[in-house]
Amino acid sequence: MKIAITGKGGVGKTTVAAILARLYADEGRRVLAADVDPDANLGMALGFTAEEMADIIPISKMRELIAERTGASNETYGKFFRINPKVDDLPDKLAKEKNGVKLLLLGTVETGGSGCVCPEHALLRQLISHLIIRRDDVVIMDMEAGLEHLGRGTAGEMDQFIVVIEPGERSVQTYHQVVRLAKDLGVKKVRVVANKVRNAEDEAFVRSRIPEDALLGVVHYEGDVQEADRAGKSPYDTSKRTVEEIRAIKARIDSE
Repeated sequence: MKIAITGKGGVGKTTVAAILARLYADEGRRVLAADVDPDANLGMALGFTAEEMADIIPISKMRELIAERTGASNETYGKFFRINPKVDDLPDKLAKEKNGVKLLLLGTVETGGSGCVCPEHALLRQLISHLIIRRDDVVIMDMEAGLEHLGRGTAGEMDQFIVVIEPGERSVQTYHQVVRLAKDLGVKKVRVVANKVRNAEDEAFVRSRIPEDALLGVVHYEGDVQEADRAGKSPYDTSKRTVEEIRAIKARIDSE
């Protein structure tokens, strides 16, 4: 199972990603959670402490590793490098485990305009391709709303593209943006999880704007998710209702 979870900052996609990862791990599955969001906080949502996260360096910042694998030197950095570096050993070498989930902190590459052709991007893109196409684990990727790190062949191997939205027009537009980006990569189906739904009006808004076959489910707003975030705890351990609602979404994913 390979799942990419996207959405704008603050909508709760990291909560959804972390709880899904914990649910699969509880079944005895091998789970690798990859954080590809510039605002990387998937680790704490999985149960890592702030101190543990401070010791983890994003792969995109491992200059020596990037130079070794891509062949980029100080003289040639950004000019001459391997675009298909060896990465198959990196998940086992670099992932850190907590609560049965292995976390891989990929980091991101600062890109402008049409993107970045650089050693960091080449390594991350090859690593993501390996995770999706060749890795046997359940892989859950917490991504920003863009899909820049996914190549056409890689994206086609994803089991689920999930956009987490809030009941608001900006979130709905993000969903449509991801649909367009995914279509360019050859992916026709993008699903939605509506998060932070507070009442019947919120749910009615979502159902009026998102096609029925695209809506995986609804997760209601729960104050204890925010409390878990403030306390640096995993919402999986503190937010029973949220866990059960995401468990129902997972069941729908598994049945398709």
